[in-house]
Amino acid sequence: MRALVVEDEIPASEELSYLIHEHSQIDVVDCLEDGLDVLKFLQEQEVDVLFLDINIPSLDGMMLAHHIGKFARKPYIVFTTAYKEHAAEAFELEAFDYILKPYDEKRIAAMLHKLELTFKRDQEQTENIDSLMQGENRAYRRPEGHSSTNDHGAQRGYDTREAPLHTGTSQAHQGLEQRPISSNSPSQAADHLTGTRVNLLRNDNIIVTDSADIYYAEAQEKVTKVYTKNGEFTMPVSISDFHSRLPQDAFFRCHRSYLVNLVQIREIVPWFNNTYLLRLRDLEAEVPVSRGKVKEFRQLMRI
Repeated sequence: MRALVVEDEIPASEELSYLIHEHSQIDVVDCLEDGLDVLKFLQEQEVDVLFLDINIPSLDGMMLAHHIGKFARKPYIVFTTAYKEHAAEAFELEAFDYILKPYDEKRIAAMLHKLELTFKRDQEQTENIDSLMQGENRAYRRPEGHSSTNDHGAQRGYDTREAPLHTGTSQAHQGLEQRPISSNSPSQAADHLTGTRVNLLRNDNIIVTDSADIYYAEAQEKVTKVYTKNGEFTMPVSISDFHSRLPQDAFFRCHRSYLVNLVQIREIVPWFNNTYLLRLRDLEAEVPVSRGKVKEFRQLMRI
């Protein structure tokens, strides 16, 4: 697990980092003091858990947690504070735990043990989903009676289109070639989306979905979460792989962990460090634009 300690008192930060090292296998990748610095850090890097003090400069811990709560992929949050009165609000924000100062080593050790077990369980669930979906894809790619030599074109999750069947092949079961979009305008790109289909996986079913119905995708460990007008799907591929199967002029990689359908953006909200949060039609989730992608995004959206 990767952890970020957010604490503006150096002795407290050092003590907590020491306890984490002594009682867990969690890797503390950095210690920060300022709330805005934390948001900047999370724009470029991902962590699995935040050990978060409430009384920090620029953006206090509660406000910071509210911002992080809008992320599609949220790290565990463990509040570390001297203030008891924020506990109820902390758990409304779905905090993993609420640790009071001064630190009690046994309390910290128990929390870390529980945290690692929870993380391991969540990882195993993700791996089980990955394994299940790979099995479903193999079954889908190799229908009974067809040679495996004809199946390699049916890559999982590839865009599909109706095409005439060819005798002696399994073409009807393959991910057919994607037509490129030549338009550079998001509004013009929407005209090309209809008919571009993507295979998405849910339980035992392969859902053939028009790419226009995809709002955004998010990288999560070994899988990619795909959010559509008809719900959420989990694809056992990287976000780069999934992006390659979509109309390139309509879908933008706005962050290392996020991919957004430009046509589905309803609001562009200025955020810290001259970046943006994107609000999408019909969804409450907010998708970040990283600093490295801001210039390209402005050009695409003519900002």
